[in-house]
Amino acid sequence: MRANEEMRQATKFVARRLLPVGFGTGRKLGVRMKMAQRNFLPIAIGAAMLLPGAIRSGGQTLESQPLSVETKILLGDVRGRIDHMAIDPIRNQLFVAELGNDSVGVVDLNSRQVVHRITGLREPQGVAYEASADTLYVSNAGDGSVRMYQAGDFKETGRIELGDDADNIRIDAGGNRLLVGFGKGAIATIDAAKKGKIAEFAVPAHPEGFHLDGKANRIFVNVPTSRTIVVIDGLTGKQTATWPLSGLSGNFPMAFDDGAQQVLVAFRTPAKLGVFSAADGRNVASVDLCADADDVFVDAKRHRAYVSCGQGFIDVFDAQDPGYRRTARIPTIFGARTSYFVPSIDRLFLAARATSAEPAAIWVFHPAP
Repeated sequence: MRANEEMRQATKFVARRLLPVGFGTGRKLGVRMKMAQRNFLPIAIGAAMLLPGAIRSGGQTLESQPLSVETKILLGDVRGRIDHMAIDPIRNQLFVAELGNDSVGVVDLNSRQVVHRITGLREPQGVAYEASADTLYVSNAGDGSVRMYQAGDFKETGRIELGDDADNIRIDAGGNRLLVGFGKGAIATIDAAKKGKIAEFAVPAHPEGFHLDGKANRIFVNVPTSRTIVVIDGLTGKQTATWPLSGLSGNFPMAFDDGAQQVLVAFRTPAKLGVFSAADGRNVASVDLCADADDVFVDAKRHRAYVSCGQGFIDVFDAQDPGYRRTARIPTIFGARTSYFVPSIDRLFLAARATSAEPAAIWVFHPAP
């Protein structure tokens, strides 16, 4: 999604601001040190409970929080919006699409620092690491290109010109291909071995979040402009179903729960998490959500869903509950809406753009239990 569309979406809600909390003691300056020491512990505990990773939600204690901040990795002098992320599991490196900075940051997760930066890009949005060819793919909204880099030294090895607004990338490992949403309504198929475009699937308008059901070879696609979710045959590219969205819009992020065969969609207007049957599009659950959602992920191990929102929260949902009950609302920072859950290392990464007070950083969350 381009920056001007982001601004239109962001103005549709007003973030609530928390009032500062002060600890007034009313004691005179001449209070003895002994009394100060006696009062230090409860004050310190109270202050600790106000930290972002420690705020309680829904009566939860600090120990029972489903997500806790493990560390924050500074990205350096990176300005503007940050978009999607991907991981190289071999080198344990995280790739960060720094859209507003026209760059991709390479973060070493072992040393927890940026070790390389790919520059000269044009509004990079999607990133994906394809293991069979050891290649990093970067899609660019500014010029519609998909650029390829050899992982390790990050030399550019090729470029595919899609024409306009290259966006989300998905890897179909079983089919040895990549899928890239682009333009006014298409998904390009790229051969992972030949590194070239081999097909193009039409959709009604620009595709946002989409996911592949490998078992049934179906592609579920969010099309916000037409307020629909469309289903495409993964082999022929033909549209097989359209799910109209009554009273809901801004369907940008999507996740697929393979075990439950359900499609999860986060809506921005109104802010809702919708859960749909993959078989027929039937809406099986709808629950309130934090505002300005941009990513949603399924944690199959814990039967949860995580949704990151620009309002400054991550909402956590119980996927085993028929109504998808929200179990926690984790405070983050205003504008931090893109995230990336990696089951293989059991971590959730949140991209926090730079502010006047804080530099850009990746917040690393550890799920529990």
